[in-house]
Amino acid sequence: MKAVASFVDQRQVRRNFARAASSYDEVAVLQREVGSRMLERLDYVRIEPRRILDLGCGTGASLTALQERYPAALLIGADLSTPMLLANRAQRSRLRWLLPFLRSHRTPLLAADAASLPFRPQSIGLLWSNLMLHWLDDPRAAFCEAYRALEVGGLLMFSTFGPDTLKELRASFADGQVHTQRFIDMHDHGDMLVQCGFADPVMDAELLTLTYCRIDDLLADLRKSGSTCAMQARRPGLTGRAVWAEARAAYARLARDGRLPATMEVVYGHAWKAPPRKTVDGRTIVRFDPQQRGR
Repeated sequence: MKAVASFVDQRQVRRNFARAASSYDEVAVLQREVGSRMLERLDYVRIEPRRILDLGCGTGASLTALQERYPAALLIGADLSTPMLLANRAQRSRLRWLLPFLRSHRTPLLAADAASLPFRPQSIGLLWSNLMLHWLDDPRAAFCEAYRALEVGGLLMFSTFGPDTLKELRASFADGQVHTQRFIDMHDHGDMLVQCGFADPVMDAELLTLTYCRIDDLLADLRKSGSTCAMQARRPGLTGRAVWAEARAAYARLARDGRLPATMEVVYGHAWKAPPRKTVDGRTIVRFDPQQRGR
C-alpha cells in the first residue's frame, strides 16, 4: 500500500495545544471574535437542533453561547487535545456558579479526531467548528465525517483561516523554511463540501488586521494560543539568531504609526445535508411530489 503524504504534524498540534491549555483564554481574542461573528450568522438560519456538536471546542467559549441560543439542545464538545478539554471542564464548572441557566446542563466533552467521529450516522443536528480546520491534514475527511454524522436537514457551520493569514510574518523570513501553518483557499473548501455531498454551500471571507508593538508580542500570542506552526516541513531545529534578526528587521519595516500589522483572512462556510440522491448500492433516487387533481 502506498503511503499518503502528510502535511500537518498532528503530534505537534497536540503538543502545541497541550502547552497552551492554561494560557489560551487570556490571548484568544480573535477566536472569540470570530465565534461571535459566526453566531450572528445563525440569526439568518432557521434551525432547532436537538443535538449540537462543537468540533474543536477548545476551552468552550462557543459551547456557552450555543447553549444560551438553543437551551433545549444537547451540547457536545469534542477536541483533539485532552488538556484543552480539561481546561474547558474547569471553565464551565466556574461558569455554573455564575450563570444559573448553565446549572442544569452537563455538556459531554470528548477527545476525538475530526476525521473519525464517535457518533452514529444522522445523530447531530448542527455541527459547529470555529477555527479548527487548518490544523487538519485534509479538511475533506472532516467534511465527509460531518456529513455522515449530520441528520438530513442538518447544518454544518464553520470558520477557518485563508491563505492571506499571517502573510507579513511569512514574508519576513528569507531562509526558505516554513514558519506558518498552511491555509487553504475558500473556494477549495467549497469544492470539498460538494464532493462530500453537502448541498448549497455558502462561503465568504473577510480580512481582519491585528496590530502589535513588536513581532515578539505576536509570536507570544501565537504560542500562548497554541497557534505556532505544526507543518511537517517546518525547520526541524531552532531558528538561528541571524535569521531571527533579519526577520525582525523585515517585519519592522511594515510598521505604521508604531504598530506592526498581522493580517488574518477569516473564511466562513455553511452547508446543509440534503436528502440523498442515490441509494447505498448506487441507484438514483427519484422523488415524485403528489399533485392535487381538479374535479
